[in-house]
Amino acid sequence: MTDTELTTGDFTEAAEPFQLFASWLKDATASEPNDPTALALATVDTDGLPDVRMVLLKGFDEHGFVFYTNFESAKGREILATMKAAMCFHWKSLRRQVRVRGPVEIVTDAEADEYFASRPRGSRIGAWASKQSRPLESRFALEKAVAEYTARHVIGEIPRPPHWSGFRIVPSQIEFWHDRPFRLHDRVVFSRAADGGWDKDRLYP
Repeated sequence: MTDTELTTGDFTEAAEPFQLFASWLKDATASEPNDPTALALATVDTDGLPDVRMVLLKGFDEHGFVFYTNFESAKGREILATMKAAMCFHWKSLRRQVRVRGPVEIVTDAEADEYFASRPRGSRIGAWASKQSRPLESRFALEKAVAEYTARHVIGEIPRPPHWSGFRIVPSQIEFWHDRPFRLHDRVVFSRAADGGWDKDRLYP
């Protein structure tokens, strides 16, 4: 049996985390009612106060987990200040959870341009119109900004805003959790080893 075929009962035998994550995400895509890529993203502000919000995973591979945002937003500013973050996936339909934490890097301009070009036109307009996380005087002000940027880009491609790009969490730890009766849950954590490989430990629930 390969890692991608691991079931709930034997996921603790996985040798590395990314194939296991791919398998669990595939299961979630089939079972979750919506947004199987939704995750809680945790950062800290300049006072060390934690901040958390939901975002969508837009890609992952052995290098890390990628999401996109306005770099002038609260999460953008907080990440740029520390270049560290954590995320948590919770798939209620499967009673599974995955936690990821580690340093953060900015994706390349080519990666950001490619993803931005794939977004619906309205979402690309919105990236220009929204001053994300800053005070909004009225809904009309937002709608007016959307109308103004729509008028500017009636014809042709919509360029990516310079303040909009992606972050990649390069995991130092990835923990897999599965619900078991009487709160005797299965937990396995993969920690990045000095040689770039992974150390694996089972944890008490």
